[in-house]
Amino acid sequence: MNIDMIEAAADRIRGHARVTPLLTSPFLDEIAGRRVLIKVEALQKTGSFKYRGARAAISALDPATRAKGVIAVSSGNHAQGIALAAREHDIPAVIVMPHDAPALKIANTRAYGAEVVFYERGREDRDAVGARETAARGLTMIKPFNEPEVIAGQGSVGLEIAEQAAARSVTEADVLVCCGGGGLTSGVALSLEARAPGLRARPVEPENFDDVARSLATGEIQSNASESGSICDAIITPAPGQITFGIMSRLCGPGIVVPEEDCLRAMAAAFQRLKVVLEPGGAIALAAALFHPDQVSGDAVIAVASGGNVDAEMFTTALSRYGGA
Repeated sequence: MNIDMIEAAADRIRGHARVTPLLTSPFLDEIAGRRVLIKVEALQKTGSFKYRGARAAISALDPATRAKGVIAVSSGNHAQGIALAAREHDIPAVIVMPHDAPALKIANTRAYGAEVVFYERGREDRDAVGARETAARGLTMIKPFNEPEVIAGQGSVGLEIAEQAAARSVTEADVLVCCGGGGLTSGVALSLEARAPGLRARPVEPENFDDVARSLATGEIQSNASESGSICDAIITPAPGQITFGIMSRLCGPGIVVPEEDCLRAMAAAFQRLKVVLEPGGAIALAAALFHPDQVSGDAVIAVASGGNVDAEMFTTALSRYGGA
């Protein structure tokens, strides 16, 4: 993995992926006690940064392989990115999803034209289900994070951050990234290393699912005890990938671990102050910036708001608890 791959991926998805804004709010600055800049990937196609990596990976396939179709394993955001990118290339897509994935993500994945195959989280091995379906159908597996072309596509977020932050005279800051398997975090870290070395990527995870933070602290890949049980479903993975961990261990600062309740608080704050809708996992970096300022250094912080695919019930919960805060 290198910056050349990221630049090439950015070229392939240009005109397809949106250049998302870097937003600010004086109200959020006051909460955090420093300048806060929010990279709103919830406004990306499919409501998540995942479209970037999906489009980059599918467009990198040779035409004959691509024509046979693709398959992915995902709880929802990667699923939707693959489904849309496959539809744009007019190829079949099959998505292996957990049975308890949010209803909105299942519905959207199907609406983009993909076939959904369910597995039972906690009882079935999702990778085994994916391998079985891949072999049976002759499709190409597009992994959600431990895949170079996917990482390269996600790295385009970092290229945009580097340019947008420089335009606002922010050249030194922590860049907080919502982190599951580390595809976005590692892609952003590689881009910042090359284009904005004063900006440092830092992964943010929910309590009890902090495999990346523990892996970075110990120097060895650590796993989560469970693959379910968090409202931050979008960023719950068994462990970081070999590729992503190698990049993060070299380039990232320490991980930050945030209680779920703070994600709900951040969702309400984003809606109130920015009029942006976030899902819990997509709000966790903003939660770290706003409610855990002691873990961040400097006069400014950048938070990636990675996704906004939230069910109405969950969003209502966030607003009912913290909408008046």
